[in-house]
Amino acid sequence: MPHDILFQNATVIDGSGETPRYIASVYIRNGIIVSIHREEVDQDDFRSRGTRIVDATDLILCPGFIDMHAHSDLSVLHTPDHIAKVTQGVTMEVVGQDGIGYSPVDDVAMARIREQIAGWNGNPTDPPDFFDRWRSVGEYLEVLDREKTATNVAYLVPQGNLRILVKGWDASPATHEELEKMKTILRKSLDEGAVGMSSGLTYVPGMFASDEEIAELCKVVAEYGGYYCPHTRSYGKGALTAYREMIELARNTGVRLHLTHATMNYEENAGRADELITMIDAAIAEGIDITLDTYPYLPGSTTLASTLPSWAASSSDPQTLLSDPEQLAKIKHEALITGTDGCHGVTLHWPILEIGGVQNPELKPIVGKTVQQIADEQSRDPFDVYIEILKQDNLNTTILSHCGHEGNVRKIMRHKKHTGSTDGILTSTKPHPRGWGTFPRYLGHYARDLPRGTSRDIYHATESDVFNQEASETIFAGGLEEAVAHLTSRAAAVVKVRDRGLVKEGYKADLVLFDEEEIRDVATYAAPKRAAKGIRTVLINGEIVLDEGKPTGVRAGRTVRWRKEGVW
Repeated sequence: MPHDILFQNATVIDGSGETPRYIASVYIRNGIIVSIHREEVDQDDFRSRGTRIVDATDLILCPGFIDMHAHSDLSVLHTPDHIAKVTQGVTMEVVGQDGIGYSPVDDVAMARIREQIAGWNGNPTDPPDFFDRWRSVGEYLEVLDREKTATNVAYLVPQGNLRILVKGWDASPATHEELEKMKTILRKSLDEGAVGMSSGLTYVPGMFASDEEIAELCKVVAEYGGYYCPHTRSYGKGALTAYREMIELARNTGVRLHLTHATMNYEENAGRADELITMIDAAIAEGIDITLDTYPYLPGSTTLASTLPSWAASSSDPQTLLSDPEQLAKIKHEALITGTDGCHGVTLHWPILEIGGVQNPELKPIVGKTVQQIADEQSRDPFDVYIEILKQDNLNTTILSHCGHEGNVRKIMRHKKHTGSTDGILTSTKPHPRGWGTFPRYLGHYARDLPRGTSRDIYHATESDVFNQEASETIFAGGLEEAVAHLTSRAAAVVKVRDRGLVKEGYKADLVLFDEEEIRDVATYAAPKRAAKGIRTVLINGEIVLDEGKPTGVRAGRTVRWRKEGVW
């Protein structure tokens, strides 16, 4: 049950980005922020009501952080303590990302999706009926509420699932009748509480959908007031063209557009963040509703199989295809000469592809090594090593792709419509540290340390892009208040959650108490599963899930559902 809690003498950063910090005592009862007292309060009066008093002197109290791109679809169920997120102050996550997920599905779709994205989410088999409990979006959300989750959860309908339910993994264009079936399933999923739709336009089968097909689905999302969250058709060679296509789609359909993990990666895009920002600002000035999210790191993270050409990745029998010399020759030509659509149109660079996680335990010795390093150790061709890893791990290997640019990261996170996300894969053997450190990294390294020129950044040894230029650089002009707004109220506005994202009377008590001087990420590429420092207390719906830096094991989350008439 929610506690009666008084945070006494807290330094309140309310999440709006507009109100300067102020000293106050904040009273929570039954999961709601009941009152905010800027004057002294009578502690004895509160104690007499059984209220817990938390001395928040010299500590920051702010809204809980909202992870706008999470891969916790299964983790919230099979690892319910969810320490990776709770210890960094995340109180709400948006799942169903990148156009493929676990609902809506039928039996055939569920079986294949489990295998296809095991690298993202694992493939739990305990209990044996783990995946038998839902098929629709509504049923999935009911399971989350019934079994309770550590964080609040919102869900996006994966566009790839709509295609799978109607066409399987067929690459052919959707007919009018097939598209109408997809729209019917989408409407039902939105009626059941989904907050919008995602796409994975470099993943199969989402990449097979034409812009016209996506537009028709987006019109349905727009009817409901939801938002469209595309993993675009390219983050590499054709990144700016891909962003332009999505903006044009929003212009033509009226859908709210959220550009997820809106980075400008790969050598082709070094120093081009301003071009993206100019494009977005022009569209916003025109009246198009556009927001975006990023993670504050240079490497990306995905599956090794996603770098294959789509025609190979979508094969119904990839093991046989990857053993066929003629097919391998075609894959090699695209991987090394022309670029693959799975890898954003760029060729594969073996030194930047680091093995992050494997399903086959015999492959554990290669975790943490790049494909190039493995090839050098074995005196083999890197392409042959690449194919062998895919085959031995049944295409479930995850990777870190060291393809980012610090200058781009900084410029994009400054944008007025920017929000934060982890894009964190939590089940990998050696996951990306963003799954554990994203939000403290924003507030520690970027908001506090860079402006002071006193960086304690832990990535100097591996991320050398422009760190020699970082002294006294201000990322957030409005200081910590602005940084917190990026991670709280701005994200809540995208999801249209009207009672979270601010420290305000009447709002849900999703709150984080932290030490401004100590908050920082300590998860590294070598040791990625390390909890952040400086966060003292986390409340979700008024319940304490982190107490003096220690997880309580309380699962206080609930689903956040959107319908035409508002949030459930």
